[in-house]
Amino acid sequence: SLNSTPYSVVEFKSFISVRFIFELPVCKTLWNFDFVSTDNAYSAVEIAQVTPSIGGTISEVLVTDTQMVKKGDILVTIDQTDTRLALDLAEANLSSAIRKVKGFVANNDSLNALIEVKKADEIRINAQLNSAKADFERASIDLQRREALVNSGAISGDELTNAKNAYSNAKANLDSAKAAIDQAKAALNSAIGAKDANEVLIAGVNEEQNPEILSAKARYEQAKVDFERTLIKAPIDGIVAKRQVQLGQRVQSGMPLLSIVPIQNMHVDANFKEVQLEKVRVGQPVELHADIYGKSIIYHGVVEGFS
Repeated sequence: SLNSTPYSVVEFKSFISVRFIFELPVCKTLWNFDFVSTDNAYSAVEIAQVTPSIGGTISEVLVTDTQMVKKGDILVTIDQTDTRLALDLAEANLSSAIRKVKGFVANNDSLNALIEVKKADEIRINAQLNSAKADFERASIDLQRREALVNSGAISGDELTNAKNAYSNAKANLDSAKAAIDQAKAALNSAIGAKDANEVLIAGVNEEQNPEILSAKARYEQAKVDFERTLIKAPIDGIVAKRQVQLGQRVQSGMPLLSIVPIQNMHVDANFKEVQLEKVRVGQPVELHADIYGKSIIYHGVVEGFS
């Protein structure tokens, strides 16, 4: 109660947080030779959390809490045995794929030569077939003539027998030539089919762009990246904090290992009343002092934004 009245008087205040960036670590925002100030302010920093991209067993921990590190410094090492074996296997598979594709190219030239041989064989056997047809026709006509003369006694039985034998041989040669030409055509078609199948594996791309090589190369690059990720490095300059990782620990991808605090990039989150911020703008200069030093040391910054 106030002055014995039956009512409670409560003052409600709203606040807006203003972030300041300062050159060296109460906030006083300056404008038009006047200023607004607050002592409801806190220093802060965007912490970088270090996590592994692959799982494994920790073989080395090279930093401790409060240690200063530079971007790119090795912080933690994961045992490289498995990733080294995977990298060696991927490299061997890539070499095998390159040799395999080169074999496809060489085989294509060989199949082209084979097709030309099979074409020549078909031409040669066709000639033999035509000769066999001619021999068969002559033997057939000769046999017919002798059979017509046998009743008149103009030829002997031996001559007729010889004519029949010649006819049989000519027919056998013709059948053999027909079979040979069918076989030659099948061999040619087989060679053409093998060449077509081989060309599918290399058509439209050079050796470097062949899908088999690209796939093997991708697996090799992934194995190489995984191997490099066994060395966990600092993403930024700063101070090591909250180190949780221990030597021999089994870690999984994404598990927090430690944090790095970039103290060179600290800022201040300052809370003001809304009415104080009427003329405050982004980019305006700011003066700050810290509890540890008091007002004897002034830090300078600018308004970075409003949250």
